[in-house]
Amino acid sequence: MKNRINRREFLLKSLLTGAALPLTFIKSRGARRTPLASHAADATDPAALKLWYDRPAAQWVEALPLGNGRLAAMVFGGTASERLQLNEDTLYAGGPYDPTNAEALSALPVARRLIFEGKYKEANDLVGEKMMARPLKQMPYQPVGDLNLKFPGHESASDYRRELDLDTAIASISYTVGGVRHARAIFSSPLDQVIAVRLTADRPGQISFNASMQTPQEATVATESGHTLVLRGRGGDAFGIKGALKFQARVLVLAEGGKTTADKDSITVNNADAATILIAAATSYKSYKDVTGDPERLAASYLNKAAARRFERMRADHVREHQRLFRRVRLDLGSNDAASLPTDQRVVRLAEGKEDPHLASLYFQYGRYLLISSSRPGTQPANLQGIWNESMTPPWESKYTVNINTEMNYWPAEVCNLSECHEPLIRMVTELAENGGRTARVHWGARGWVCHHNTDLWRACAPVDGPLWGMWPTGGAWLCKHLWDHYEFAPDKNYLAKIYPVLKGAAQFFADTLVEEPVHKWLVTCPSLSPEHQHPGGVAVCAGPAMDTQIVRDLFNHCAEAAHILGVDREFAARLSSLRARMAPMQIGKAGQLQEWLEDWDMEAPEMHHRHVSHLYGLFPSDQITPRATPDLFAAARRTLEIRGDAGTGWSLAWKINFWARLLDAERAYKLLLIALTPVFMQQAASRVGSGGGIYANLFDAHPPFQIDGNFGAASGIAEMLLQSHAGEIHLLPALPRAWAAGSVKGLRARGGFEIDIRWDAGRLAGATVRSVTGTTCEVRYGERTVALRVARGHAARLDANLRRA
Repeated sequence: MKNRINRREFLLKSLLTGAALPLTFIKSRGARRTPLASHAADATDPAALKLWYDRPAAQWVEALPLGNGRLAAMVFGGTASERLQLNEDTLYAGGPYDPTNAEALSALPVARRLIFEGKYKEANDLVGEKMMARPLKQMPYQPVGDLNLKFPGHESASDYRRELDLDTAIASISYTVGGVRHARAIFSSPLDQVIAVRLTADRPGQISFNASMQTPQEATVATESGHTLVLRGRGGDAFGIKGALKFQARVLVLAEGGKTTADKDSITVNNADAATILIAAATSYKSYKDVTGDPERLAASYLNKAAARRFERMRADHVREHQRLFRRVRLDLGSNDAASLPTDQRVVRLAEGKEDPHLASLYFQYGRYLLISSSRPGTQPANLQGIWNESMTPPWESKYTVNINTEMNYWPAEVCNLSECHEPLIRMVTELAENGGRTARVHWGARGWVCHHNTDLWRACAPVDGPLWGMWPTGGAWLCKHLWDHYEFAPDKNYLAKIYPVLKGAAQFFADTLVEEPVHKWLVTCPSLSPEHQHPGGVAVCAGPAMDTQIVRDLFNHCAEAAHILGVDREFAARLSSLRARMAPMQIGKAGQLQEWLEDWDMEAPEMHHRHVSHLYGLFPSDQITPRATPDLFAAARRTLEIRGDAGTGWSLAWKINFWARLLDAERAYKLLLIALTPVFMQQAASRVGSGGGIYANLFDAHPPFQIDGNFGAASGIAEMLLQSHAGEIHLLPALPRAWAAGSVKGLRARGGFEIDIRWDAGRLAGATVRSVTGTTCEVRYGERTVALRVARGHAARLDANLRRA
């Protein structure tokens, strides 16, 4: 992710303006410590998996996220006014467009010659002038708008509580006004495709409110039938591409008792006993090349079907469907009295050095919750902000940055037993192959397909933003690893046959475009770059960065293996093997580090502590660097991380958790997790702005600003600390820190089609269960002990602390 937003300015602004309330709140807590509860929350109880607060959200990064994969809300929980900020996952600016640049191909050989002559600045300038996309930017993800609820007389409330229950995916607000207890329950149903809001009180006739909508979009708001708000709009223009999407949001107000009246653009309910509000939204998006859908028909259909159902039934069905996915994995890392405190107080205490082992469990499960909420079969993939965005011009357009961020979003999908949530990304990759085929031909004169470092709803694949960021042809190849990962975790030849043409097309592109560098005669990518990182030549453009070689090596391996399994393309697979043998090897530099570039430039790079650590792709997420197969490279990867340092943006911290887990360094991985959990709203954060990220009060990852990849990356990192399966074996507790001396995890997935439960005590394995989905053999490791297992499909092997069958 490029770093154009000044983090210092952003965080200081948030500290001094929008975050003023949290700072005041923290200061008052410092003077008056809140006593801990007399008993700790039960970490194995689903009820313990709640984010909760004793005040409403004062800013967007304090609000609570709900989503059904397609339709999302941020819930602020005010007493006198409630704001539900709404998103629909296909509402992007612009429309289908072709960003390819007809001048690129003629400039390609010149750029290569300049790079091989060491004229990097000249090559950079040529790339910027002739080889970038037109337009230079891609389309932003944009909000639907807000539903605003005004509650007269609720300005002064007591006994306030706002919470998000991860186990039920329901946000709740409760408080007392005038001796009456008021409650709200809100969820986004994946079955009914609406957001449902339930308003109740403990006395009859106490529900009175006004409902209205607003939006930054070009739109109108009106009422229909006396009980429905209708927002009709058009998606925004951006970067010279006219908005092509129509959209509609409909809000149905169903009061029980009392009086309901409608003005031209709002609905008022007085003295009802209870009320249900249903929210539906849709756009005219049908595919990345078809915007002829009917949003009114879709939104009205969702709303009418939901209105015919009882709220209690809708709620029960929603919870059951959410728990079908969410309850597959249970994690117990222990708990103490801190678990009973408000969430924003807990993260402050942790940053002050106080123990709270349950917070890591909560953060892990929050990552899983966010993936379920932002990525379900049939939806768009989770973007830079998942599915939640309030801005017409969000940071980096809140789209898909595929040089790390989009991939990180899906690192937890397989290991955390949410394989279905991977489907939107896998489908997007198959769609990129079409537009990427045109980009490959126009920009590179190649067969197959290519995607550079970003894409959007319209599946644009050309290089964007500028040569420092965009001249990187390996984004699509990295995405192909996710197609292969899905196969490795759940081997299925029918699935492999479906994705094989996508793998083959990506491999064909590199078979056509790899070129021989003049010194060693190795095959390399050119022009390319190590993502967003300038080398000593003062630019990023170069030939054969280590990350490219690692990614393409994986792609060739996976494509050739798929061809072998499917019994197809024997000659093409053989050619890939031949090309792979001629590619540049990973090299160890003069400081003992893994080299980031072909040349040993690392120690002279302008940013020694750069947020991207791209050349360690071979360590994670790949399996090319392991302690037993490549010990020298393993040591060099560790040296690279030591030089790079621990500080980083939120997502960079998350990647480093995974790196250190793969390096089997439990304490360093845990240290990075603690840094990632640092609340950026603390006053102390002002002194560490330059160090990068942490979390907001609602546990959203802070780059800053908000990016969701750090949430997903941290969840993956925690899983990697407990289970690894990339090196041909199932490794139990490879990086268990001292802070998690006793605990258990149930339901993690391992490659080969296995589901794993692990128990440990006093920092040592107590037992494990290996359940087979496919009936394959596996090797299980704990420490230096290994055991070979064959477990029949649908059966389980129970192991004791010494890996003996129990």
